[in-house]
Amino acid sequence: MTRKAAKPPLEQQVIWLIGASSGIGEALVHQLADRCLQLVISARNEDKLDQLSCKYQRISSIVADVTDLASMQQAARYIEDGFGRIDTVIINAGTCEYVDVQAFDSALFQRVLDTNLMGTVHSIEVALPLLRNSQRGYLVGVASSVTYLALPRAQAYGASKAGMRYLLESMRADLASEQIDVSVVSPGFVKTPLTDRNDFPMPMRISADEAAVAIVKGLQGRPWDIHFPKRFTRLMQWLAALPACARLAISRKTSTNSVKEASDER
Repeated sequence: MTRKAAKPPLEQQVIWLIGASSGIGEALVHQLADRCLQLVISARNEDKLDQLSCKYQRISSIVADVTDLASMQQAARYIEDGFGRIDTVIINAGTCEYVDVQAFDSALFQRVLDTNLMGTVHSIEVALPLLRNSQRGYLVGVASSVTYLALPRAQAYGASKAGMRYLLESMRADLASEQIDVSVVSPGFVKTPLTDRNDFPMPMRISADEAAVAIVKGLQGRPWDIHFPKRFTRLMQWLAALPACARLAISRKTSTNSVKEASDER
């Protein structure tokens, strides 16, 4: 049996952070910039990337769109020419749109899946050759704790993140023989520009800085699932283990359609 290479410390790593311009991604920039050998950040927002890269010495930035494979290939070539490898890639780019089942819209699903799921696929495709140049590569994808329990209105977002989780777990099995580790990140509610648009209560919500601290701590141990805040994600995991009828009852209580039905009955 081939002996596994040691996990390189952050200080020796070239890290590519995809989706770095706001929210958790921006907070991760501040957590990682002074702790790794080199941080490459990418996103669609060039102005924000420039602002972030000017604050630290060991940051390089490149504009890239995860929904555009050619754009991601160009970013990977930039990294290969500059550093020759990636030790860790963190796929954080994502979006969220909520579904109105009374006006079911496949175009909405297409937009969310293109960014969250196909964006992850594109990122993996271009990052894998560079991860294979590492002593022990590390593939990380930011999914969501919504994958533990189906929630109302989250059909598109949840399906994309559940697909992402399945994809990463399959990659974990296939890449084990190459000594490339794989982790999925499963945040609870995190205060970001994306969640600021939510029109419902977000229990146990934490700041983007708190999320970034939890992720960086998890990166060092490389577990399969980096989930937080624990008091929320453990509750979600417990609910997910309930029988299907119980899960449905819980989900229905939070559904806006159930509220409407109750109102119609009065």
